[in-house]
Amino acid sequence: MRLAQIAPLTEAIPPKLYGGTERVVHWLTEELVAMGHDVTLYASGDSHTSATLEAPWPKALRFDSSVRDPNALHMMMLERVRQRANDFDFLHFHLDYYPFSLFSRQSTSFVTTLHGRLDLPEHQPVFATFPSTPVVSISDSQRRPVPHAGWVRTIHHGLPERLLTPQPMRQEYFAFLGRIAPEKGLDRAIHIARQCGIPLKIAAKVDKVDREYYEGIIRPLIDGKDIEYIGEIGDGQKSKFLSGALALLVPIDWPEPFGLVMIEAMACGTPVIAFNRGSVPEIIEDGLTGFIVEDERSAVGVVHRLSKLSRTEIRKRFEQRFTARRMAQDYLEVYRELMQGEAPRLRLVANESPPPYRVCDRTPRP
Repeated sequence: MRLAQIAPLTEAIPPKLYGGTERVVHWLTEELVAMGHDVTLYASGDSHTSATLEAPWPKALRFDSSVRDPNALHMMMLERVRQRANDFDFLHFHLDYYPFSLFSRQSTSFVTTLHGRLDLPEHQPVFATFPSTPVVSISDSQRRPVPHAGWVRTIHHGLPERLLTPQPMRQEYFAFLGRIAPEKGLDRAIHIARQCGIPLKIAAKVDKVDREYYEGIIRPLIDGKDIEYIGEIGDGQKSKFLSGALALLVPIDWPEPFGLVMIEAMACGTPVIAFNRGSVPEIIEDGLTGFIVEDERSAVGVVHRLSKLSRTEIRKRFEQRFTARRMAQDYLEVYRELMQGEAPRLRLVANESPPPYRVCDRTPRP
């Protein structure tokens, strides 16, 4: 099958460090190539891929200080894809709602995976305007704010089976991984760790928009001993970091669309203690791969149960549910159904009715 994957230009594919969407696009692209498909990846010129790379811009926009209007470059890329649309059997976009209008007016089958939050008021008129445009959700709960969008499937993310693996280490601390932002709840993770008397190691990035939160709330809590800030880490460091953790703490306060850090922990056999928000009930199996809790107090209350969980079983559940090969196979099924003109079977991966999402009491970054 001749496939095009169209990625954001913000980060290279794969990103050097943080970058959830871009990492998923990379894993999906590599699996599709490994399965024998002819894949073209539209991404920044500093990307590395086994697919054919089409680079509308030479450098990831995050690192190109000369670019002041990234929307202009994404619109240019979309037009380049449209000009070559007949060269492909299927187009897969990872650019939110940007392709909706243009690609609804051409004949090549396409789908868009929505990677972000959908609970902002301005999303309502967008999806009301394009109710039949085919879209894929990355969790059932992500759909809830816009139930009348053109949903064709929920496909959970997956990562390469051997990318992260359990390491023979003594578990001596809690881990926090990803991004430091109010909605990610690092301040709550610190409170939980201190109440338990267990050290916390933080491997995360700080975006400019979250610098004030870090400087005002988080930095005063870091003592370098019980609360240690390691900084941003790459995939090569994650197996060791997560394998040495008693648990990954995910005390989020927003409707998280997916949460890659949870399956990264599972790949290492590490339990997850996560707040009951967004996709968490779909990813974590309570009492098997971790614990789903409501607040800091209940998080502290389950810590004594961590020793009862099997790290071998956690790894096994990762292999069964969250590999990149499974993700690629799910997408291929959607591609074929849309190409054949079938109405894809509307399928939720967890429950027929997604659990209610919680509106966070802070203002998360989009």
